[in-house]
Amino acid sequence: MRVVDVRRSRVEDAVEEAARAIFRGGRIVYADETGYLLACDVLQNETAESIYRDAPRSGAHDVAVCVATAAELLEYAYENQLAAVAVRRLLPEPVAFVIPCPSFWTRVRAGSRNVALRVPADPFARALLDRCGPLVVCATQYDGFDLEGLPVADVLLERGEVVPRLEASVVDLTGERARLVVEASASYDRLAARFGTLEDMRSL
Repeated sequence: MRVVDVRRSRVEDAVEEAARAIFRGGRIVYADETGYLLACDVLQNETAESIYRDAPRSGAHDVAVCVATAAELLEYAYENQLAAVAVRRLLPEPVAFVIPCPSFWTRVRAGSRNVALRVPADPFARALLDRCGPLVVCATQYDGFDLEGLPVADVLLERGEVVPRLEASVVDLTGERARLVVEASASYDRLAARFGTLEDMRSL
């Protein structure tokens, strides 16, 4: 595994190092505001499936994909009118949006019919995604110190300790109404005030 210290490298160089691994079908570990993530190219089906074999899944959704911008997120949710409204009203709040998985991502579903799309706030993560996203991601136990918590990957984009401070809430947009299924940094009250009608599904 190649370790690239982002703190001592140019952003462009670190991103290109990661891109080479991703475009070869490899896996990388990088950090955004939620912590370190194991990631791969959304089009590399076998690699994406390996991530979901090796990494723990969240209780809210099975497939997570990070994209660089809100506009890009809407490109993948173009069939979902509710998403068009929710993304415009709720971003830049730390929110992942669950939508039906686009048909061209069938092999990335890992057994799920849905996918959670998220736009990170972290500038480096967005630069990485702008170059080689969208990326299939899963959270890791790596904390910037304990290498035993590091999953198998081709490139580690090392940034030292990254303290999670904007863990994403999860809003389900697969039905007729938006539903909050996981409350994290963005509270139900704050999201409901921004969106309007938002069902609270946290206790169900």
